[in-house]
Amino acid sequence: MLGEWLKDHDLIDSGVEERLRRLEGQMRSDKVMVAFVAEFSRGKSELINAIFFAGYKRRIMPASAGRTTMCPTELGYDAEVPPCLRLLPIETRLQTQPLMEWRMVPEKWHRVDLDVNDPAQLAQAFEKVSEVRRVPVEEARALGFWHDDAPEDNPIAGADGLVEVPRWRHALINIAHPLLKQGLVILDTPGLNAIGAEPELTVNLIPQAHAVVFILAADTGVTKSDLAIWREHLISESSEADSRLVVLNKIDTMWDALSTPAQVQAQIDRQRKGTAEILGLKVHQVIPVSGQKGLLAKVNSDVELLKASNLPVLEQALAHGVLDQRQKILRASVASNISELSTEVTRVLGIRRRDLADQMVELKGLRGKNTSVIRHMRARIEQEQAEFDASGAKIHAVRSVHLKLLRDVFDLLGTATLKKEMGALTGALRTPGLKLGVRKAYAQTFERLREGLRRAEKISGEIQTMLTGTFRQLNAEYGFSLQAPREPDLARYERDLDLVERSHNQYLGVSNALKLAQPEFADRLVRALATRLRVIYESALGEVELWNKSAAAQLDAQLRERRRNFGRRLEAIERIQQAASGLDDRITEIESQESALDELDAKLTELTAALTSAQLMTGRFAATAARPALKTA
Repeated sequence: MLGEWLKDHDLIDSGVEERLRRLEGQMRSDKVMVAFVAEFSRGKSELINAIFFAGYKRRIMPASAGRTTMCPTELGYDAEVPPCLRLLPIETRLQTQPLMEWRMVPEKWHRVDLDVNDPAQLAQAFEKVSEVRRVPVEEARALGFWHDDAPEDNPIAGADGLVEVPRWRHALINIAHPLLKQGLVILDTPGLNAIGAEPELTVNLIPQAHAVVFILAADTGVTKSDLAIWREHLISESSEADSRLVVLNKIDTMWDALSTPAQVQAQIDRQRKGTAEILGLKVHQVIPVSGQKGLLAKVNSDVELLKASNLPVLEQALAHGVLDQRQKILRASVASNISELSTEVTRVLGIRRRDLADQMVELKGLRGKNTSVIRHMRARIEQEQAEFDASGAKIHAVRSVHLKLLRDVFDLLGTATLKKEMGALTGALRTPGLKLGVRKAYAQTFERLREGLRRAEKISGEIQTMLTGTFRQLNAEYGFSLQAPREPDLARYERDLDLVERSHNQYLGVSNALKLAQPEFADRLVRALATRLRVIYESALGEVELWNKSAAAQLDAQLRERRRNFGRRLEAIERIQQAASGLDDRITEIESQESALDELDAKLTELTAALTSAQLMTGRFAATAARPALKTA
């Protein structure tokens, strides 16, 4: 509505339009990803059923004994895609494209349409994520599921010499669930072996999740394989401990008819405290639940059983902890951008208001004057216009220097620079033998990337200084109200590089040295790194582009307004020369235009206030997540 209103009143320039477009894109696409991670047979799929699909009054995600989730599965919502399950064949691992690129090629995915009103059809379709293939050992090795140096982790070969591997590499479920429609994305990951075989999962998706729910079995606590997942994939220097929740699932296995409720609770509390100590968390971050009993309670509307399952406590932790925080961040971004946009539009209104005031003074000064004075006034306006048009060469020269420096920034942050660095890293990792120098190669790559960002930041500082000086000079000479836009904060992208480097370094230790000796694994790791770095560099470039557009659009808008002003002044003089009543009519027109500007200013305040209101969307996530049974309509 704000964008349309600005267009209708000719208040939108390319800088404002770009800011609005990006903000709307962020509002539509900003996702909150919660990764559910567990070794197999921990009840992860049942827990997802209990939280998200209980409204169907049955299991939707496959949740039988043994391994049910064989490939990473993302549940989300995209209004432009019909409800469907898309599956990427496992054979795509043999090709060079990273997972992010495969997402852009929908025809390569196997698609199953979903009927959201048919629970049986949904459940049958979701069974596909547990499908497997039997392949020779050589193929399993090429796909990353067989390692000669770690035989204990390999799948068991049958009498025919074939082994089981997942049929699918990745699954995307698009469904109109209330929480998913509000931007929540659920990442359901398989066990340790499958996690380790897909670098893009371990270095991109899981580290970038806003929260991780790590699921353990309450009766066994932290096993050796659980601890391996936690240490290798879920905790690092870059992790925010508060974003990690640990679920002690299947507490119903500890409900013992021979023990009193107090004794059972004491046993659960001991397991909870011990788990928190082992994983280095606070006790409140370890939540004991029964996903199976929680699902049963929701299906049967059993309030007491739901309370005993402790599932509502986990739901509240997700709603108020993760989703509320994400909403606050999004609201702050909206408020900041709308405030800057409002400032730019208010500046345009101010220019128009000042021009009208100048015209009013000019016209009132003509009252009672003869035709020769009016002709002189016309000649003076035409001379001012000619001098102003001649100044265009100076403005063009400033822009040329500005654009030359900008091209240097774009080169430093461009795709070619990133490709060159990733190519050098790939070459270093492909050297024969164990990768004892892999940490050094990574460190050198990241240091070069950081140095490039620092140079881009230095050049952008020079551009900002030049813009500030030029705008000050133009303001003094022509009465403009130009203000250099806020310089892009490229230092924060350097911090993002630090986080990526730290999250990657945990996969470069001795435990992964043998994997890194395999060229295919090293290539996949670099491709995964490139995918994540591309996001950082594209964001940095986008910020620089918006900064550039805001500066150029501001100058264009004021030049355009000034030319219009000359046209209006000449038109007024002409009308005064042609009719005696023209002067008073024009003064009346200007007064009405001033009133119209006041109305525009009031409407702008009204529209922007509605978008920056602190109450906007507050509590929507929490209210939805707290419902005992979620219906999917």
